[in-house]
Amino acid sequence: MTAAAHILVVEDEPKIAALLHDYLVASAYRVTVRETGSGAVEWIRDNAPDAVLLDLMLPGEDGLAICRGVRTFSQVPLLMVTARVEEIDRLLGLELGADDYICKPFSPREVVARVRAVLRRASAAASDAPAPIELDEVRFEVRVQGRALALTPVEFRLLRKLAAQPGRVFSRGQLIDALYEDHRVVSDRTVDSHIKNLRRKLVAMGVDPIASVYGVGYRFEWQAAESEAP
Repeated sequence: MTAAAHILVVEDEPKIAALLHDYLVASAYRVTVRETGSGAVEWIRDNAPDAVLLDLMLPGEDGLAICRGVRTFSQVPLLMVTARVEEIDRLLGLELGADDYICKPFSPREVVARVRAVLRRASAAASDAPAPIELDEVRFEVRVQGRALALTPVEFRLLRKLAAQPGRVFSRGQLIDALYEDHRVVSDRTVDSHIKNLRRKLVAMGVDPIASVYGVGYRFEWQAAESEAP
């Protein structure tokens, strides 16, 4: 029998911590709750949880410092939680190595789904299974499950940027820098348009690895396409 994944919740608001604990336990996870950031890095080093839900504002040591500390020795999935959606842009700019970002107030069911997704990505990354998408940077060619896929140079650069760090959330501003070699000024809508075209081509090949993160940007994760629609 496979052991249940162990989730650490670092959250100083008792009601939120209890809510997350109950929903995660109901989803068959083992859960540890810590109400302060003090000692969290050492606890993670000693206990090696499978994923961490980490509040940004914590007494003792804040989520940013904990994330930096953990990334010096572990790639455990980290999901940062913040009460301000505008704070996510700053977090993305810091490139802390977090795997996902969640804004309060949130649906506990969505949090469970996010935890399940990062655990699935971590498991896939640890396996030896060949990637269904291969990028040939010399020829600017893409193969999806062994089949050639024609992309424009901009679409290729966009896919390359996202696929280089599966699970990482990229803001539109960060993706703009990857679109054009001459660094021309373009709008966020330009990124959205290229993402839409790229997704349409990928879905037609039977995969849909680009996920939208509401109010933030996009991330790359493996999943089968559900339909031929964009």
